[in-house]
Amino acid sequence: MKFLENSPRFLFFTGKGGVGKTSVACASALTLTRSGKKVLLVSTDPASNVGQVFGMTIGNTVTLLQDVPGLSALEIDPEQAAEAYRERIIAPVRGLLPESELVRIAESLSGSCTTEIASFDEFTNLLADDSSYGDYDHIVFDTAPTGHTIRLLQLPGSWTDFLAAGKGDPSCLGPLSGLEKHKQVYAKAVQALTDPARTRLVLVARAQTSSLSEIERTYLELNQIGIGGGYVVVNGVLPEVAGDEDLAQALRAREAAAIAAIPDAVAGLPRDVLDLKPGNMVGIAALESLFAATSVADITDEATLTSEIEDAPLAALVNEVELDGHGLVMCMGKGGVGKTTVAAAIAVALAKRGHVVHLTTTDPAAHLTETLHGSIPRLTVSRIDPEAAIQEYRHHVMETKGRNLDDDGRAALAEDLLSPCTDEVAVFRQFSKVVQESRRHFVVIDTAPTGHTLLLLDATGSYHREIARQVGDTMGFVTPLMRLQDPAQTKVVLVTLAETTPVLEAEELQGDLERAGIHPWAWVINNSIAAAHPQSPFLQARAASEMEQITKVHTLTDRTALIPLLPEEPTGENRLSALTALSSQPA
Repeated sequence: MKFLENSPRFLFFTGKGGVGKTSVACASALTLTRSGKKVLLVSTDPASNVGQVFGMTIGNTVTLLQDVPGLSALEIDPEQAAEAYRERIIAPVRGLLPESELVRIAESLSGSCTTEIASFDEFTNLLADDSSYGDYDHIVFDTAPTGHTIRLLQLPGSWTDFLAAGKGDPSCLGPLSGLEKHKQVYAKAVQALTDPARTRLVLVARAQTSSLSEIERTYLELNQIGIGGGYVVVNGVLPEVAGDEDLAQALRAREAAAIAAIPDAVAGLPRDVLDLKPGNMVGIAALESLFAATSVADITDEATLTSEIEDAPLAALVNEVELDGHGLVMCMGKGGVGKTTVAAAIAVALAKRGHVVHLTTTDPAAHLTETLHGSIPRLTVSRIDPEAAIQEYRHHVMETKGRNLDDDGRAALAEDLLSPCTDEVAVFRQFSKVVQESRRHFVVIDTAPTGHTLLLLDATGSYHREIARQVGDTMGFVTPLMRLQDPAQTKVVLVTLAETTPVLEAEELQGDLERAGIHPWAWVINNSIAAAHPQSPFLQARAASEMEQITKVHTLTDRTALIPLLPEEPTGENRLSALTALSSQPA
């Protein structure tokens, strides 16, 4: 493997959820240990399953793996770290502020920025304290901090003073106020990250356009703060032993096209391609096979699909949505799970049944909009340009709140406006304009803000001020959050894949929404190999590996749709219409 040749002391693995970065990180730590090195494997991934991979409990203390002498592991629990972090900030003012204010502060510290900063605070010693961890030859990190978080730590001036003066909103700068360590400690950690002799960045992706675009974004973001020289690992590429059935041939063609079109920024980096394996990467034997070519011998009879797949077509969800005659359908999920496709399929189906439908999407792949616009009666398709919305919002904030700040203050505010929370606020300002249409007809929204952002906006009164501005002096109004909380008006559909990390991420998203009083109405499991009823032993083994996650989804919701993996990408009117005509049972 190119990315393991002449490895420096620190290796950081990063990539979208579900690409297999935990498996690659674990296999790398195992390989380095087998070469005689002493290795510490550290996970800061909120969806970490390092303990599950090695078949033992690890947790938040350094644990020696008995079956692999020389290898230790540590799982930093991001939620536990974030909770302790919140308590450090809130404890001093508990009893001094009203309970409602404490709730507002807690919610402002419940976003992804807080979790990531708290995690970075936890593993700073691993990068900067040679006295405690100096005897390890390599420290392997499953999940790297984003460039945004590192830039925040490099900002000039005092975060606490900046916030106390009311110059910043509590998105990312709020969490920074809880850092108690001196900035010089973080400077030492960042210095280690940006030294190629000490740190190597490994970008893990699947052979999919969205996944490869994500590693380009990550790479460019980290480049801004001096982390370069990355390596690319394209994981889970369908091997020849998967057979020649139509599904396998189509998947190979799609993967080859995605790799051929790899974004320019990462195209020239050293690259390794890893075969998809028939089973899950659990256990030492499985990990030791990850970097080897997949052979027929890897497919066991016990792994073939024997369970019957429940028939759960997407059409059944459309039937229920249609009964109301109008309403809001919000498709949500992490990147790469197909929520745009699901939203478009629901919208097309409703329009073809005679309903007026407005589909609003932030999909950067404008081909959906171009294909559907004007081609289906009663269907209106609009596309929100996230970049334009975000730039407009940032400019507005800098011209108002940032007008009288000094250079350091403006730098801090500008960095804060690069946070994911800010992006969601900016896009939702555009979404809120179409939410009210759902009282008259169907509105289908692709990509929505998280529950954290909704609560944060509502707590600061942004909803009320924005709506009041729109309706003028008229008496009474309903805020968007109130409409989203009403199941008679809004149906939230969570989209996921039948894989460990995407299901766990969707489960966390469901909890996030429920904090905001929004209960997801249904889940859609997309691109299921099991639902495609493959014939080759290899693909049947992969289908069998999905069953645990499909079963788990049924415990999280009482309404599910299962969409099979298709030979062709479901784009365009005809293929999207076919999605709501499919059954998950073979014809």
